[in-house]
Amino acid sequence: MPVTTNIEDLRILAKRRVPRMFYDYADSGSWTESTYRANEEDFNRILFRQRVAVNMEPRSTRTTMIGQPVAMPVAIAPTGLTGMQHADGEILAARAAKKFGIPFTLSTMSVCSIEDVAAGTGNHPFWFQLYVMRDRDFIARLIDRAKAANCSALVLTLDLQVMGQRHKDIKNGLSVPPKPTAANIFNLMTKPRWCLGMLGTKRRQFGNIFGHVKGIEDLGSLAEWTAKQFDPTLSWTDVEWVKQRWGGKLILKGVQDVEDARLAVDSGADAVIVSNHGGRQLDGAPSSISALPEIVQEVGHRIEVHMDGGIRSGQHVLKAVALGARGTYIGRAMLYGLGAMGEAGVTRALEIIHRELDLSMAFCGRTDIGSVDTGILLPGSYPTGTPRGY
Repeated sequence: MPVTTNIEDLRILAKRRVPRMFYDYADSGSWTESTYRANEEDFNRILFRQRVAVNMEPRSTRTTMIGQPVAMPVAIAPTGLTGMQHADGEILAARAAKKFGIPFTLSTMSVCSIEDVAAGTGNHPFWFQLYVMRDRDFIARLIDRAKAANCSALVLTLDLQVMGQRHKDIKNGLSVPPKPTAANIFNLMTKPRWCLGMLGTKRRQFGNIFGHVKGIEDLGSLAEWTAKQFDPTLSWTDVEWVKQRWGGKLILKGVQDVEDARLAVDSGADAVIVSNHGGRQLDGAPSSISALPEIVQEVGHRIEVHMDGGIRSGQHVLKAVALGARGTYIGRAMLYGLGAMGEAGVTRALEIIHRELDLSMAFCGRTDIGSVDTGILLPGSYPTGTPRGY
């Protein structure tokens, strides 16, 4: 295993090993990518207060997210096409999360199916992320499949009613089916490890869709169906329908506005995730970390507020928790590890983030993640009272 000391090391390694088409899919944002960059950069403006002469020995990062015990306030975020970063990627990431003691969230647009992940983890509980599509019968059956697979929470994504334009995907010909170009074929020839892995698995489709929708028999018909399915009419009435059909813990993902956060609380959800879809939807939207404090202030006493976007270190996790997040999510950090070294790489990413979180708590004079608040941050360095932050 190569020496990796931070998430950036894993990113560099993943870029070498994953075909450009799929690496760029994971590591890009929409339009000018300003929000994608701000998600990470805005963390750097927040500064810690270093404390000394405090007993730092009995530290614990353990807490709960929606009542579920977790080794640290981190869950693996749902990411589409995870199985194209590494063969059987969703299964490998779910196994790493299980061993580490944090939640894994499977995307609707995953390569490995709900049933694949359940079988690959010994029916260990995981979370399932749902897109509401026009075909409500398919969505109802998808929810039922998640129940049957022992999923312990449903993560309903609200910010993909229409698809953001991602320039790199267009230039790379990323579509269903992929458009082969001379450049793509040549690039694939330079990734023998990836190619061998994909040859050794049968999972190369959208596993939650293929074989579960009538009339989809090949990549062409899958592409036609998928292109028509994201539903621009999604409303809070649909959220209510999903909640009733699901009947379990419900997390709403994609909330950036205080008014939407209030509506999320009224919907009866168990948690909201402050998220801008990793900067992949509305370019020019505020970073997640800058939107977090006002939403926490408004609804944090009524519902768990989680945060997703730009987390590349344990220090980022600690800053989000200090600003009121009960939990955080990692997407790209996990994908870098997966693309770099498969399951071992995901485990390494979690180890890096946990160690950075643990050490940073110590330097800030806190021994329990539950006691972390804005007292560990320098006043004036973090956003207060405005969703745009600074």
